[in-house]
Amino acid sequence: MNAAPPSGKRTAALIFIFITVLIDVLSFGVIIPVLPGLVRQFTGGDFVQAAWWVGIFGTLFALIQFVSAPIQGTLSDRYGRRPVILLSCLGLGIDFVLMALAQSLPWLLVARIFSGVFSASFTTANAYIADVTAPEKRAKAFGMIGAAFGLGFILGPIIGGQLSKYDLRAPFWFAAGLALLNFLYGWLVLPESLPKEKRTARFDWAHANPVGSLMLLRKYPQVFGLAAVVFLANFAHYVYPSVFVLFAEYEYRWNEQQVGFVLAAVGVCSVIVQGGLMGPVVKKLGERRALLFGLGCGVIGFLIYGIADAGWFFLIGLPISALWGFAGPATQSLITRQVGADAQGRVQGALMSLVSLAGVFAPLAFAGTFGLFIGKQAPAHLPGAAWLLAALLLFCAFVVGWRYARETPAPVAH
Repeated sequence: MNAAPPSGKRTAALIFIFITVLIDVLSFGVIIPVLPGLVRQFTGGDFVQAAWWVGIFGTLFALIQFVSAPIQGTLSDRYGRRPVILLSCLGLGIDFVLMALAQSLPWLLVARIFSGVFSASFTTANAYIADVTAPEKRAKAFGMIGAAFGLGFILGPIIGGQLSKYDLRAPFWFAAGLALLNFLYGWLVLPESLPKEKRTARFDWAHANPVGSLMLLRKYPQVFGLAAVVFLANFAHYVYPSVFVLFAEYEYRWNEQQVGFVLAAVGVCSVIVQGGLMGPVVKKLGERRALLFGLGCGVIGFLIYGIADAGWFFLIGLPISALWGFAGPATQSLITRQVGADAQGRVQGALMSLVSLAGVFAPLAFAGTFGLFIGKQAPAHLPGAAWLLAALLLFCAFVVGWRYARETPAPVAH
C-alpha cells in the first residue's frame, strides 16, 4: 500500500483537486436546468418524445464513457494523473461550445457523444485522492470531493436557471468558459500526485478496454462485491438527469428557475452531509454502517419522491435522500483499501466503466418508465414511477452491501 505524503503537502493537493472537481461540476450544473428544455424545443414541445430523446442522449453519453473511463484510468497509471485531468478539462470546454452552437438534435447528440470521451476525469480524481491520502482518511477525503459536487450543484443550476431567462444557450457558453478556466487553472497549479517510480511500466491494453477493466475487479474479491453496490447505486442515481426536469415541469409546473433552486437545495444538503458530517459520522459508525445507513436513507427519499403529488411533499424528501451521500465515499474508501498505488487508476477506471454501463441502460429505463406512466397507453397514471424504480434498485444495493462491505483490509494483489 502506498504511504501517504506529509500532512501539509497532502492538504494542499486535496485543495487543488477539490477546486478542479468543483469547477468541473459547476460547468455541468449550469446546463442541467436547460438541456431537457432545449431537447423539448427540438421535438416541438412534446413531453413524451422529449423524455425518450433525453434517455437516448444519456445512453449514448454513458456508452462512450464506458469505453473511455478505463482508458483514462490506465493512462493515468502510466503517465500520471495531471495530464489526464488537463486533457479532460480542455475537451469538455470544446464540447460545451459545440452544444451552445447546436441547431438540431443530431448536432446536439454529436456534442454529447464528444463530451462522453472527456468527462471521465472523475476516475482520475478518485485515483488522485487515493495517491495523496492515508487509507484511514480516505472516506473523509472522498466526502470532501462529494462536497465539491454538492457545492457545484448549489451554484450551477441557479446560475443556469437565471441565465436561461436571457437565452437558453447562455448556460452552455458559461459552462464552456468554466471548463476552459479549469484547464488553465490545472495547467498552472495542479501538481502531479503519482511519482514516476509508482507508475506502471507500460500502457496495459488488457485493462484499458472496458471488458478487461471489469475483469480486473475479480482479482479483489471484496472490491468485486462492492462494485455491484457502485453499479446499482449509480443506476438509481441516473433517475435525476433522466427525468427530474421533465417530471418537475409536468407534475408541479416548475420552470427552469424553480428547478434551478430545487437543485441548489439538493446541493446544499449534499455539502452539509459530505463536507461537514462525513468525517464525524464515519468515525462514529465506521465505513460499513455509514454505507448501509446512506443507502437506507436513499430508499426512503426516493419513495417520498415517487408518491409526492405536490411540490412541498417532494421537498420533504430532499434532506432524507441527501443522507444517501454517506454511502458513496464510504464505498470508495473500502475499495481503495484493497488496491495498491500502481493499480488505483485502473480500478477507478473499471468502477467508472460500471457507472457508465449503468448509464447505458438507466436513462432509457427511467425516461421510458416516466413516458410510459404519463402516456395515453399508461397502465396507471403514475408520474413518480421512475423514482419508485430507483428506490427498488437502492434497496438491492443495500442487500448486496450488507453482504460484502467489510472494514478489515484484504491482502493487496500486485
